[in-house]
Amino acid sequence: MTRIVRIAAMADLHYTKNATVSLRAVFREIAESADVLILCGDLTDYGLPEEVEAALAELRMAPLPIIGVLGNHDYQSGREKEVKELFEKGGIRILDGESIEVAGVGFAGTKGFGGGFGPRTLEPWGEKMIKAFVQEALDESLKLESALSRLRTEHRVALLHYAPIAATVAGEPEQIFPFLGSSRLEDPINRHHCDVVFHGHAHRGAPVGATQTGIPVYNVSLTLLRRSFPQAPPYRLIEIPVGTG
Repeated sequence: MTRIVRIAAMADLHYTKNATVSLRAVFREIAESADVLILCGDLTDYGLPEEVEAALAELRMAPLPIIGVLGNHDYQSGREKEVKELFEKGGIRILDGESIEVAGVGFAGTKGFGGGFGPRTLEPWGEKMIKAFVQEALDESLKLESALSRLRTEHRVALLHYAPIAATVAGEPEQIFPFLGSSRLEDPINRHHCDVVFHGHAHRGAPVGATQTGIPVYNVSLTLLRRSFPQAPPYRLIEIPVGTG
């Protein structure tokens, strides 16, 4: 016997303290159509507490489990720890190398980082700053590996802000691909046989791609979804069949 777990996913909400565009109607719809809501980073524009409060005021329209990761914009003001704490006080679980089980599905998440893809992946060679950049990408990949390894569920979902594959950033200028994601994030996803991956960050990328082993990867950037599917609400809805015994 199986049941369906419906996962809605969005990214790059970029809330400001004086937001002029509301997503309340979208969150109400998600509450009716999904069992879990995934937020893949850049929830705020400058990583300020006031922006968190603006986001929470609207996210309360979706009274269901909400799981997210932070994005680069959420780090902008150097207050990312406070941002995470405020979101969690508001009932939203922010993952940073951690995992959680909801409705029989395991969720593992981290922000991720840049570095490029495939044979053009940046290597730790040369100046200290280059080595530090590459180390950050390695550290984020290890966070994802650790989070996925702790899950004991049959079904696993990975949440990121940065892309793990090049396919879902295609459409962005190739010159900035190294700042949009890293192939190093793909390895743990394939190794732990994730069902699906969600990320944001690449506003002008492509909505869907796949890892080398065929795992679907969805770019759920709000701007991208609105442009790609103008007649649909700006979130991706995925169904996962979960066995109940």
